[in-house]
Amino acid sequence: MEPIQAALWVVILLVTMALVFDFMNGFHDAANSIATVVSTGVLKPGQAVLFAAFFNVAAIFVFHLSVAATVGKGIVEADIVDTHVVFGALVGAITWNLITWYYGIPSSSSHALIGGLVGAGLAKGGFSALIAGGILKTVAFIVISPLLGFLLGSLMMVLVAWVFRRARPNRVDGLFRKLQLVSAGAYSLGHGGNDAQKTIGIIWLLLIATGYTSASEASPPTWVIISCYAAIGFGTMFGGWRIVKTMGQKITKLKPVGGFCAETGGALTLFVATFLGVPVSTTHTITGAIVGVGSTQRASAVRWGVAGNIVWAWLLTIPASAFVASIAYWISLQLY
Repeated sequence: MEPIQAALWVVILLVTMALVFDFMNGFHDAANSIATVVSTGVLKPGQAVLFAAFFNVAAIFVFHLSVAATVGKGIVEADIVDTHVVFGALVGAITWNLITWYYGIPSSSSHALIGGLVGAGLAKGGFSALIAGGILKTVAFIVISPLLGFLLGSLMMVLVAWVFRRARPNRVDGLFRKLQLVSAGAYSLGHGGNDAQKTIGIIWLLLIATGYTSASEASPPTWVIISCYAAIGFGTMFGGWRIVKTMGQKITKLKPVGGFCAETGGALTLFVATFLGVPVSTTHTITGAIVGVGSTQRASAVRWGVAGNIVWAWLLTIPASAFVASIAYWISLQLY
């Protein structure tokens, strides 16, 4: 049996890796929260990341830990999880995040982590190690969250256009520059509430697997919750400017009114998913909402080629991160 001191050293290393992933999640997905508010000129980049980071962390007081429970107990069977499985999952997720960040592709950190868990779980215990219900729910929302974002974003845009049909353009622009601060704050709140919980879930899973907390506990230790929300907030403060450019400029041309509608539609989608305990992609959600807003103007307002490349990245995320995770799991077995 492995000495407890050695096990503690490994657990500390893996918790650190998980917090690094959480930081990267904020860094990688900052674009989701701030791309529209920066591209419309409502906030300068430096102001926007501080604004988003504040609401990322404020989400700790708003949302129940239902997403953390799904990741911690609803993707792979807890009894097959060990330090090798967690190591593989984190390496798979971090590697995919780095690749997509480098190429400026707005992929899903959330699904990279889920894919990492699936790949490492398969490598350890085969298909019997997977929990079909949790995985199917997550995979279903790969389609549902962007479609819901698209629907709500486009409906908001149509509604706003009808309400303000007789208003002067300058007046509308000035009003929605103020309102976009509200919608950007709401989206950042949803981003923090859903995404920070994924890292909480995997650390919780690690602590259960190594005996440092009990599976019967209703929630993870408080230090895990605080550290994960802080890590994603700090990551958001550093921003991911390559992806901001793709999200805010390359998909469609946004004005403050469009930014407000996209962020509001996306925020509502995130609130629903977090309430249901579904670990969704904030990237998928805001992309769908932006495309929905653009499509209400005219089909040609959306650069469908860019949107198509993003969809390919979505489809590849879980299998690619799962593949890397399975290799990392095997390597970890040779290391310790």
